[in-house]
Amino acid sequence: MPQSILTLSCPDRPGIVHAVTGFLLEFEGNILESAQFDAQETGQFFMRVQFDAKHPAHEISEAFRPIAKSFDMNAHFYDSAGRTKTILMVSKLGHCLNDLLFRWKSGVLPIDVVAVVSNHMDFYQLAASYNIPFHHVPVSAETKAQAELRLKELVSTFGADLVVLARYMQVLSDDMCRALEGKAINIHHSFLPSFKGAKPYHQAFERGVKLTGATAHYVTPALDEGPIIEQDVARVDHRMTPEDLTTAGRDVEASVLARAVTWHAQHRVLLNGNKTIVFR
Repeated sequence: MPQSILTLSCPDRPGIVHAVTGFLLEFEGNILESAQFDAQETGQFFMRVQFDAKHPAHEISEAFRPIAKSFDMNAHFYDSAGRTKTILMVSKLGHCLNDLLFRWKSGVLPIDVVAVVSNHMDFYQLAASYNIPFHHVPVSAETKAQAELRLKELVSTFGADLVVLARYMQVLSDDMCRALEGKAINIHHSFLPSFKGAKPYHQAFERGVKLTGATAHYVTPALDEGPIIEQDVARVDHRMTPEDLTTAGRDVEASVLARAVTWHAQHRVLLNGNKTIVFR
């Protein structure tokens, strides 16, 4: 039987869960998975429900509107079989791109990769090996505005619902960040802001760090400070060379980004101000 997903957020008050479950019962929906959270610091209530559905998501969404209005809900229904159309962006470091493409081709990443975009030509053959369109969009200080206009055109042309910065090393403008609000994910090493600039893992090695890690977050105009989706770390010890540390860090980057993309595509991530609620 087809399955649908409902996600919602609204001001917390009694009766929300009763209203949702009662509606699904009347609509012949059988709940398979349900999670909820009351963010007491903001007074907001969050919920994600996955259920068997005898009716299409758009039909259920239309019938749910009176309930959503009465509780002032931001509610969305999705077909759980739907796959998020995704553009992957990369510069000269391909470990995250390669990992995402392999997971997607293996069927374990619930997205449809519709294009690879890069400001360099390094990975056009990798994209071609997966039969994915590759778009070279060079960027310089003089052409940044035109490059971002081209990116907006590609998002529109491919109907992309998600843009993943898989080690894309260009800073997006405030206007571009706003255009991609809530649908662009970035990955960076967790040393920020301590180790900025070139070769952060070599800088970390010089400081004798004991942990390396990575952070996946939504893109906002505040550079590398968007709502965090996922983080992880790996242990480091004195025997490791800068190259060992770099390898360990990049492995963590790839796995953290893959989890963040998966949870976003499964509609498990809800924004709570400058933070996220992740129903894993």
